[in-house]
Amino acid sequence: MSKPLLRIPYTGPLPPPLIIPKTASTLPGAATAIAEFLTSSRSSNHGVLPSGGKTVLLTGAGISVASGLADYRGQNGTYTRNKSYRPIYFHEFVSSHEARKRYWARSFLGWTSLHRSKPNAAHFAVQDLHRLGLLSSVITQNVDSFHGRAHPTLPVIELHGFLRSLVCLSCRRLMPRDEFQNWLSKLNPAWHDFLAELLKTGALDTEDPEERRMKGYRTNPDGDADVPGAPYGTFRYPACPECLRRPPILKDGSKGRVEVDADGAWSEKSDSGVLKPNVIMFGESIPAETKAQAEKAIDEAARVMVIGSSLATYSAWRLIKKAFDQELPIGILNMGGVRKEADFFPDYKNIVDGRHIFRASLPAEEVLPEVVKML
Repeated sequence: MSKPLLRIPYTGPLPPPLIIPKTASTLPGAATAIAEFLTSSRSSNHGVLPSGGKTVLLTGAGISVASGLADYRGQNGTYTRNKSYRPIYFHEFVSSHEARKRYWARSFLGWTSLHRSKPNAAHFAVQDLHRLGLLSSVITQNVDSFHGRAHPTLPVIELHGFLRSLVCLSCRRLMPRDEFQNWLSKLNPAWHDFLAELLKTGALDTEDPEERRMKGYRTNPDGDADVPGAPYGTFRYPACPECLRRPPILKDGSKGRVEVDADGAWSEKSDSGVLKPNVIMFGESIPAETKAQAEKAIDEAARVMVIGSSLATYSAWRLIKKAFDQELPIGILNMGGVRKEADFFPDYKNIVDGRHIFRASLPAEEVLPEVVKML
């Protein structure tokens, strides 16, 4: 089996968004094009693709913006508004105690925001489209678990993992994030009070990321929050409770060492028992099983629709490239440009409806409910 691909951020400029067909520049026009895309049949080298059929949805951070979460490359996205933002890399998290302290401090502040957020109209429209028999599965780059909450009966492949659990790097056991948050509060009483004071500013009373920034609270799509000047180096985090009870066996066959301080915080004397968010960090390999599931979904699809993703992450872009190589109809609804999008629509100037392809640059939470009304 080939080596799983790494999730590395794409930093090149994105092209201006194409609009296909031209009528998709308006809300009614875009909704009409998507409705046509989801319900039309199409002839191809593989025979006739059925009306409806297996339609796979690939989603990115843009679908969760209306829930109060920032995206990466939108108008108010993390990379757009904060040019110095740099996500933590997997090798940094694994090798550096200081890096983990900074990560968990920011995650501690950001978790409350993510935990309070809820699926929005776009997620529930996905559920409605599934009930209409028009969607077969979702592949999501998002780690917020909103898809599963909004439509529990529609299969979801979480390409980059999920924040609702942690995983131990030594024993691989999972731990609920809520339980971990309470543990962090006990280990860091000053940070607990700091978060309480921060919440009093009303930073979480609005779903507008810009308003949150004005209150000194910047949130990122991965449940991470940045408060300028915060003393991240003072933060403490716990060790894996299972490894603390039963030291793990390391790769070389030796027994791991897990030590904690008097309050139960992970000690640098340890060589194992580190808890990590159950997400695929930048520079980390996507599990082979997850990769295979996503590829299988594309292989079995009649068409593929992208919602809220610029496809800047290669793990997502390559799936749409795979669909294109298989001559599948491709539709994209994303605010702003998409990585190499013109490659997917070589004859777009001649397209007059959405039966075979569409491309629109409008908010998903506005367009998708309109599609549901039409259908």
